[in-house]
Amino acid sequence: MRHSFAVAGFVALAASSAAAQTATQVVNFRVDAVSQLAVSGNPAPLVVNMAIAGQEPTSASASTTTYAISTNELNQKIVASINQDMPSGTNLEVALAAPAGAASRGTVALATAGTDVVTGISTTATSALPITYRLSASATAHVVSTARTVTYTIVSGT
Repeated sequence: MRHSFAVAGFVALAASSAAAQTATQVVNFRVDAVSQLAVSGNPAPLVVNMAIAGQEPTSASASTTTYAISTNELNQKIVASINQDMPSGTNLEVALAAPAGAASRGTVALATAGTDVVTGISTTATSALPITYRLSASATAHVVSTARTVTYTIVSGT
């Protein structure tokens, strides 16, 4: 019987010693501003090649590409620009669908200076948003085959 009290006392002492042992750590963390934009490939070539007699040539459009956007910031916007001026008599326009809660500026002419295309973007992760391009040419436009690089940038909406 004495052995059982001694063993029980030792077990109780060991259990109380183990329960009293703790360790702590401080975990530092942060979430930085994240704004990412991606597009899905290039649209098919835009070709203006017909007109009705007495009218300007018929514009060409393509709605085959999309974009995705992720941001944890408030009041962001997408600005679009092209790498060089359009040839005389031609105009390249774009329209981007807006994620929920934001506003599309509709169809806007692209230029080397940035142009707002979507405004009021706040905390979203959205994909498969349509992009539509339209090329128009006046009767004064010369025959040309060239390309422009369109750059989309997410910036503060203020």
